[in-house]
Amino acid sequence: MGLKSESTFLGDFLRQCGGYAVIDGGLATELERHGADLNDPLWSAKCLVSSPHLIRRVHLDYLEAGANIIISSSYQATLQGFEAKGISREEGEALLRRSVEIACEARNIYNDRASKGSWDDFDDGTGLKRNPVLVAASVGSYGAYLADGSEYSGIYGDAITVKTLKDFHRRRVQVLADSGADLIAFETTPNKIEAQAYAEILEEEAINVPVWFSFSSKDGINVASGDSIAECSSIVDSCKQVVGIGINCTSPRYIQGLIQSIRKVTSKPILVYPNNGETYDGVKKEWVASRGVVEEDFVSYVDKWCDAGASLVGGCCRTTPNTIRAISKVLTRRSHSV
Repeated sequence: MGLKSESTFLGDFLRQCGGYAVIDGGLATELERHGADLNDPLWSAKCLVSSPHLIRRVHLDYLEAGANIIISSSYQATLQGFEAKGISREEGEALLRRSVEIACEARNIYNDRASKGSWDDFDDGTGLKRNPVLVAASVGSYGAYLADGSEYSGIYGDAITVKTLKDFHRRRVQVLADSGADLIAFETTPNKIEAQAYAEILEEEAINVPVWFSFSSKDGINVASGDSIAECSSIVDSCKQVVGIGINCTSPRYIQGLIQSIRKVTSKPILVYPNNGETYDGVKKEWVASRGVVEEDFVSYVDKWCDAGASLVGGCCRTTPNTIRAISKVLTRRSHSV
């Protein structure tokens, strides 16, 4: 999809959705719930090789739950990571494209069933049919490839420069831009240097699909590395391809303040898809549950986020189709009350 008018791409979509759109939820934990073993440096991307049918199943679960945007399984899928597993560059590029194809297949299955009236909740009682669905191609950070927890700290070391990161990400971004996805989602961006690298790639390669950026935060004030959320948002706001800016994989309690900080520097739609409040231990490679919130608590935040300026809401790590179903109900109610 070309940039028909990048400034109105998400705006038009949001209008079709009634003013608010639902982003999907956690992928890896749902894959594990369906039986996948993700104890691997490729994490969820391992399923692109071993069990793509599970990825399709999870996408469908989220569509059934009310998601308007499903995000591809390419977050941890890097050409360098595939090569480290003995997968050739050509095969790696094919797997990147496959991640988007699987999401598109799920959308097609869902739309086909919906058109036949197979979903009990297809008509919400207002005579309105299910909203359109976008497929976003996920790009995870350099730290996600390292699989050492640095995606949650943004501390890459002095040896990593903007050029290093551009060299790392460039081909992957090119492949995903040509994959048939509706947009590219640069997710869990933990620092200013990586935001700058992405922005320069978009410009240098004249990427012709809409993109969004979502940053992560540990304190509700700055991005994970300690860089200013306002400064990072300003860097990407200046890119013509950027259609939305927001926050993901961050505790729900920090989201409202971060939305307010982003709103000061952009007029573009703001998107939020927090985790469930748990903290990731990069050494033990496990989620620490001390601060997790139950789904009812998570959903109780949604109105506050929308009041602060968010118009796209979903979930990240450890959220489930039940979370997304509840978010969808809140956003549907808000749409009907406008």
